[in-house]
Amino acid sequence: MGAERLAAFTDGVLAIAITIMVLELRVPEDGSFEALRASVPVLLAYVLSFVNVGLYWNNHHHMLHATERIDGRVLWANMFLLFWLSLVPFVIRWLNAGDFAAAPVAAYGVVLGMAAVGYELTERAIIACNGKDSAVARAVSADRNLKGKISLILYALAVPVAFVTRELALAFYVAVILLWLVPDRRIERVLRD
Repeated sequence: MGAERLAAFTDGVLAIAITIMVLELRVPEDGSFEALRASVPVLLAYVLSFVNVGLYWNNHHHMLHATERIDGRVLWANMFLLFWLSLVPFVIRWLNAGDFAAAPVAAYGVVLGMAAVGYELTERAIIACNGKDSAVARAVSADRNLKGKISLILYALAVPVAFVTRELALAFYVAVILLWLVPDRRIERVLRD
C-alpha cells in the first residue's frame, strides 16, 4: 500500500490537534494589556506546542514523501506517534489550569518524549518495510540522527528536573525546538541525489 492515505490521515489528525489547541485559548475579559498579561503563559505554551506539532508534521511529511510503501507495522507505529501528539492539547490545558506546576510541566515532557519515540518507531518501521536501500534508510543512516538522540535525552532529563525547577525543564523543551528549527534536510538530499 502507498503512503498517500497515511499522509492524509496524519495531516487530518494534526490539523485537529492544532485546532483544539487554539480553541482552548481564552480571550481576555477586556481590551486592556493588563487582561492580556494573564494569558501570556498559556499563549507561550500554545506557541511552543504549535511549533512542536508543526515540526513533527514537517519531518513526517518529508519522511512519507520518500516512502514507497507502508505495512501494518508502519500504520501502528504512526498511530502510536499520533496518540501522543493528540495529547498535546490536553497537556496545555493542564499546564494552564495547574499554573505550570511541576506535574503538568513533567507531563508535557512525557508527551513530547513519547511522541519522539513514536516518530523513531515510525521511521524504523518504514525502513523495515522498504528495505535498507530505501530513500528513508539512506537518509537516516547518513548521520545517525544526532538531533533525535539529543531531543530524547533532553525530554528524559526535563521530566525529573520539572520537580526541582520548572523553568529549567521548560528551557529544555525550548532547546529541543531550537535544535529542530534548522530543517532536517537528510531526506531532501537523498531524494535530490
